[in-house]
Amino acid sequence: MQAASGKTFEVIYPATGEIIGFGAAGDAEDVDRAVAAAVEAQKPWAKMRARDRGKLLYKCAEALEQHVEELGRLIALETGKALRTESRVEASILADAFYFHAGLGSELKGETVPHHPDMLTITVREPIGVVGAIIPWNVPLLLMALKIAPALLAGNAVIVKSAEEAPLTVLRVCQIMNSVLPAGVFQMLSGFGPECGAPLVAHRQVGKVTFTGSVETGKIVYKTAADKLIPVTLELGGKSPMIVFDDANVDKAVDGAVIGMRFTRQGQSCTAASRIFVHDKVYDDFVAKLRAKVDAMVMGDPLDEKTDIGTIISPEQFSKVQGYIDHGRKEPGAKPIECSAMPSDPKFKDGLFVRPVVFTEIGHDSKLAREEIFGPVTCIFRWSDRDQVLAAANDTEYGLAATIWTNDLQAALSFTEKLEAGFVQVNQNLVVQPGLSYGGVKNSGLGKEATLEAMLEHFTHKKTIIFNKT
Repeated sequence: MQAASGKTFEVIYPATGEIIGFGAAGDAEDVDRAVAAAVEAQKPWAKMRARDRGKLLYKCAEALEQHVEELGRLIALETGKALRTESRVEASILADAFYFHAGLGSELKGETVPHHPDMLTITVREPIGVVGAIIPWNVPLLLMALKIAPALLAGNAVIVKSAEEAPLTVLRVCQIMNSVLPAGVFQMLSGFGPECGAPLVAHRQVGKVTFTGSVETGKIVYKTAADKLIPVTLELGGKSPMIVFDDANVDKAVDGAVIGMRFTRQGQSCTAASRIFVHDKVYDDFVAKLRAKVDAMVMGDPLDEKTDIGTIISPEQFSKVQGYIDHGRKEPGAKPIECSAMPSDPKFKDGLFVRPVVFTEIGHDSKLAREEIFGPVTCIFRWSDRDQVLAAANDTEYGLAATIWTNDLQAALSFTEKLEAGFVQVNQNLVVQPGLSYGGVKNSGLGKEATLEAMLEHFTHKKTIIFNKT
């Protein structure tokens, strides 16, 4: 795949700094070409029976399933995420997301409306047309699948714009899928936001944009889409609270914190449990066990099967995360607990490795407690009053995810009702799953993903048709 300009950019293995490939530096001319091809391909694609489109998506899933190991290794190379704990798992979930959506074709149906006895009133679902999907680098395959699978099934053509840090795996997925799909129905662009992403969002023939990324960029996308009056879906991050009650199973909660903080993803997750509120009665036990658990995790070569924790994605993100850690160390009273150990192999001396850090005795107003770090850094707070901890958990501009750890059913019901978050779990910390509605409130975004309802609401228009029988 080449850009019209012929320009490229380097793709780096963050564990060593080596160049592993080059991405095409797409720009407005490439966007124009992709949209023109999408517009032409979308009309016959939309006329195809929905279930037949689903059959093709099922074949895509089968093809992707045969390339799990290849795709997993590519993700590890691009992102620095450990192959065993993260990258291979994500590559497996990719196919599952397509299997899930492939079976929903029969649900693209309308309604009969009892408007008037002399009129037959019905609604039908129609595709929007061309969808622009902009994805992040932290979980590129899963988040791409949750956007493109429902959009394609609904009869749209889709152009995905990859993150500049991780274009190679997305390109490979596009190649695999295009061995099954009609030409032009699914395309991929790579490049930088201002030169490639912005023209895609602004293009007059793009009728829907679905975006996952930062709040700042999401607001720009929203404003551009508003100028065209087109719908958008935005998933913009979080500062997710994890609340541990005094009756909780501490060992299970610690395991949940390790999973919830996405330490195996270096904390680079929108749903990371970066604010952990632990009841005073179990606080010391929880902190000690969490430290031991994370200390036992192996940091090293992402491609090594023994590795639990890989690297930060890029030098820019590395500097940002390190800046937060340095700031936290200087805060009065703050106690940073560094866990795990840096790789001993000299070939990784310039790798973007950051030891996980657990901050205790830090203030609720600290920037570490309020801003999304997107790194392996979490803050643990003591609590004893339920009203106060609930207020603290909700005292954030974000509202993506939250977890509660308790055996008290009444407390769990009360807190799930009052927590300001779109994805709340009790005594577990699952990642995004096909079939479970996913999306946040407040500055965490607009709209939901991963379900039948999301497909219908975000990738189709509802048309009302009235027949006068007289």
